[in-house]
Amino acid sequence: MRTPDRRQSERAKLAVFRTLPGKLAPRDAQDLMAFPFFSLSKTLRTVPIDFRTPDVTIRVEATGEYGMATIWDADVLIWAASQIVEARDAGRCTSRLMVATPHEILAFIGRGDSARDYERLEAAFDRLQSTTIKTSLRHAGAGQLHRFSWINEWKRHTAREGRARVVELILPDWFYQAVLDDALVLTIDPAYFRLTGGMERWLYRLVRKHGGRQRSGWKFDFHVLHLKSASLSPYRRFAFELRAIVQRQPLPGYRLAVERTGDGREILIFSRDKLSTGTCGQAVSPSVLSGTPEPAETVISGTAKPCLCEHKSSNHDIESNGYDALNLESNLKESNFKDVGPPADPWISPGEGS
Repeated sequence: MRTPDRRQSERAKLAVFRTLPGKLAPRDAQDLMAFPFFSLSKTLRTVPIDFRTPDVTIRVEATGEYGMATIWDADVLIWAASQIVEARDAGRCTSRLMVATPHEILAFIGRGDSARDYERLEAAFDRLQSTTIKTSLRHAGAGQLHRFSWINEWKRHTAREGRARVVELILPDWFYQAVLDDALVLTIDPAYFRLTGGMERWLYRLVRKHGGRQRSGWKFDFHVLHLKSASLSPYRRFAFELRAIVQRQPLPGYRLAVERTGDGREILIFSRDKLSTGTCGQAVSPSVLSGTPEPAETVISGTAKPCLCEHKSSNHDIESNGYDALNLESNLKESNFKDVGPPADPWISPGEGS
């Protein structure tokens, strides 16, 4: 008599979440907006991202075959977060095992429906699965690290004509728990998907994360932005591209400006565009982790136990106050008054900001 195999695949242990059809508000995970997790270039990157502050460690590694997941690949995670939040708020069961048609994903992120678009989507799945992250973010204990990939596994079901009929994705628990936490998700402008430059996309997410509805805006030192981007471009090239973005003003819902300090440093200023009528102007709670080494701003996210069905929970808008003049409370050690020397990263990809 054959002894039953007690080992079960991860898939067999998870309920299936069939994603919702129709138009949904795009939502993004704040951790992914505030920290460098993705390559900003469409050129294959294998150089790891190694980002450290006194309280946060992030290391992102890529394989030579697929390269690091890009900021365009992160659109898949924005789609997944949007689906999970929408279903949860409607009282539907959610799961890390998601089933959807490629057409639904492509339509949500503003891509086409050609065979080439399908191929690019599957290439994004490969990069998301092969990219590994090791981080202490959202771990209260000193020295604790969580290692995962953006997609644990994915599977394609093919129709007779050869196209993918549906795809299955299994998300990592680190990402899933962050999305279930109201405080760690923000609505973004759908126009984000129309931003073509990797640096523009990264900058919008950072601005959206920090900007909120602060009336007097927000400020970042150029050198700190360079470090936070994990760009492989040298500082001078990075600063040149940043100034070009300010000239174009491409970020939906925000106005950008540059000021120069008395000692010659350049500061990026961004604030809500008063003419914008988009839906992405939710407030940013000052208690949410903003990427600074201030222990008082760290919150522990996620639920205490595995959760396959989150009941309806309203999102709370908390107006951020106390940011008159400079953003001193959550950005003091990052930019405005800290001397940060130019990084030594070599510029290997002239197309990184495009």
